[in-house]
Amino acid sequence: MVRVTKEELLERAKKPAADAMRLHPFYQGKTQTALRCRVRDFNDFAIWYTPGVAAPCRAIAENPDLVYEFTSKWNTVAVVSDGTRVLGLGDIGPKAGLPVMEGKALLYKYLGGVDAVPLMLDTKDPDQIIEAVLMLQPSFGGINLEDISQPKCFRILDTLRERAEIPVWHDDQQGTASVTLAALINAAKLVGKKLSDMRIAFIGAGASNVACSRLIFAYGADPSNCVMVDSRGILGKHRRDIYMRRAEFVQKWHLCQITNAEEIEGDMETAIRGADAVIALSTPGPGTIKQEWIRAMAKDAIVFAEANPIPEIWPWEAIEAGAVVVATGRSDFPNQVNNSLGFPGIFRGTLDVRGSTITDE
Repeated sequence: MVRVTKEELLERAKKPAADAMRLHPFYQGKTQTALRCRVRDFNDFAIWYTPGVAAPCRAIAENPDLVYEFTSKWNTVAVVSDGTRVLGLGDIGPKAGLPVMEGKALLYKYLGGVDAVPLMLDTKDPDQIIEAVLMLQPSFGGINLEDISQPKCFRILDTLRERAEIPVWHDDQQGTASVTLAALINAAKLVGKKLSDMRIAFIGAGASNVACSRLIFAYGADPSNCVMVDSRGILGKHRRDIYMRRAEFVQKWHLCQITNAEEIEGDMETAIRGADAVIALSTPGPGTIKQEWIRAMAKDAIVFAEANPIPEIWPWEAIEAGAVVVATGRSDFPNQVNNSLGFPGIFRGTLDVRGSTITDE
């Protein structure tokens, strides 16, 4: 077996970014509009547009449900973002976030056969985002919210779930949580541990990890035996800064109350010490998580370094430090834990049954 050096692995890790800078301007976009119907000659325009199109218009006006039978609504979702929380890049704005949403649309089509339209909104106001999505409903069979900062993303999703007549999905929350839980279930089996007995350190307290913790706790992990860390330290009842803003950070304050029963205070290193598993969705690396911290974890440690575009710790470094199961969010490394493993199939099924919502259950 040919042994690959660290230098070679690092060079491989740089290649996707270099290729992206070369190929994005070459193709000038990742998706395009294509015809679903047949156009044999000029006369067919009278079927697909005027005057023939008036007949299906009248039919839909009489029976609105026919819009799913007569148009592409049944198979089309909008990927909606304000660009305030893009990958690990932060608030880069709607124009800079468009390449990510186009990539999302590509994955929807290629992996799920779902037509997706990227829509960047030039507003950060949650109420305007909610109203914009509601106004888009006639054209789409579903909505994928993407890369919207917290805490407003929680209210936007909850409100749209109540008010929208089509399914609304926030992939950073629900998608990340779904694939992370699935990976953790299998990782626990591989190391012979029960999820209910595991001490889990959640690194990062953004929308993704808040949603991950909620789903993982619902599946059976004990929140009192787990800790979560944000940029200011370990969450707990001692965190007065979160308490003072508890009306704004409702989910985060709830986690302060149900996790960290021992009331441990400290930083990321303290949180990771003795943990059976680390689920990191935080500041992109490399070097966000140190090798010596992994060495201080429990036996047969599980490390999910899911930050994009660079994981919090390189996978080979985590393995060298003693981790048994290591995963990242990147497709060019083994053991990818990424939303793309979930959302195309989940929305494919939702559209096929014409679901009106997607619940956490």
